Formats: sequence, structure tokens, C-alpha cells
Amino acid sequence: MSKMLTLPEALIKAGLQVAYAPGWEKRGLSSGPIVPEGVMCHHTGINRVDLVSPGLNTVIKGRGPPSALRGPLCHWHLNRVGLWTAVATGRANHAGGGQWDGVHDGNSRYIGIEAENNGIGEPWNAKIMEAYIHGVATMLTHIGKPVKRCCGHKEYAEPHGRKSDPTFDMIGFRTNVSLAMHGIMPPPIQIPPADVTGRPTLREGRNNDKSAVKLLQKALKIEADGVFGPATTKAVRAFQRAHDLVPDAIVGPKTWSFIDQALKA
Repeated sequence: MSKMLTLPEALIKAGLQVAYAPGWEKRGLSSGPIVPEGVMCHHTGINRVDLVSPGLNTVIKGRGPPSALRGPLCHWHLNRVGLWTAVATGRANHAGGGQWDGVHDGNSRYIGIEAENNGIGEPWNAKIMEAYIHGVATMLTHIGKPVKRCCGHKEYAEPHGRKSDPTFDMIGFRTNVSLAMHGIMPPPIQIPPADVTGRPTLREGRNNDKSAVKLLQKALKIEADGVFGPATTKAVRAFQRAHDLVPDAIVGPKTWSFIDQALKA
């Protein structure tokens, strides 16, 4: 099976949070999944720091005028709380002209990642950087490539200086990725698969327990159809924000404890 199709499970196994944009398995500008030879890092450049994932829809669908560009614009989206969303497996419009480590045509040969950052001074918080480092490390290990096959768009793009993303230092980033690849950097703390009562951790795009999803939906006062889709994701994030939780739309033990309070109300 294609490395692009099996990558989400590799990220989950590494303890990272993963969601799926509907249709991700067949999305792309090519007829099938790419054969990746590296990973290219980007930032979205969208100045909506009040939102967790303002660039996801653009990454999926592309940009309109004046700088029209057909989507998908990357293979993966990383939001401000460290949630990875699988967007595409085929060719994506993320690289443009350039080269890195002798590889040209980054659109077809590099896994493109768009991480949420406005690119004009927004700090990179610890949550997104932990996810970025471990995510890239997992991707490189999964496709069997060394750390030097990780680059920033600003390093790949020609003429040099044409692109500024990502705004963090790529040399230091690769050092941390290498540490993660060799098991020297501690892995992310994994969300338990269930809480103390046995209720499973739920997230969009997984084979969720329908009865647990229905219980969740009833607590959120939305249609209880047992399907954890975009509407449930939106409602979970709103609930988490209202209770000062990380709005990652993953219903683990901590979110379940607040759901209990809502059910009793």
C-alpha cells in the first residue's frame, strides 16, 4: 500500500493527534498517491490568530484571485494546538520552482505541510512545535529518508529569498527532528484510548463506537446520529473552548469529565 495512505496510522502510533479531511485518500492533482522523497515545511500565512485552524479550508480547496492557485495546497495541515489533518495523497501545489538535496518538482516528490502561523511575527507555541518536530520525524522514518530530506519552503524555493516560510530556524528544527528520529527526544504524551469508565477516546475520521458518539452528541445538543463528522467536530471544539480545554476536537478522558458535568446539568 502507498506510504501516503499508511502515514496517518504511523502518526497516530507515534502519539500524535490526527484527523481526516473528507476525501483525503483520493485528493490530489495526480491520478494516484505520490511516492514521497522528503518533507517540506510551510506556514499558512493567514493572519487570524484568534482561530485554531483558519487555513484548513484554503489548504484543501486552494486560493482565489488575485493569487489564484488550485488546491490541494499541501498534503497535511497542522493547526495551532498540534492536530494533524490528512488533506491529500496526490500531487499538491505547495512547492513551486526550486530544489533541495538534488530533488526538483517538490509538488510531486515532497510531502507538503502547512502549519498555522501568520508569518509576520506570531510566536510558534510549544504545542505546535512539539507536533511539528515529531510529525516530521515520523514521516521521514515512515518513508525511509534521512533528516536532510526535510527542508523549509524558504530553502527549496528559487530564486532564494522568494519565500520566507516557515519563520523558524530550519537548522535547529532539523537537529530536533534528528533527535526525535533517534528516540532521544521524548515522544508526545499520548491520549489514553479510554477513560476510567471505559468510554473510548473519540475523534473525527476514526472507527468510533457509535453509542459513545451518540452520548456525546446528546450532551452537545446536536443530532445524535452516531457519526463523528464535521458537525460533531465543530460542536466539540466549541464545547472545549467554552471550558478552557485544548480545542483539538478529540474527546479523551479530560473532555469526557466535562461532558459528564454537561449531562448532569
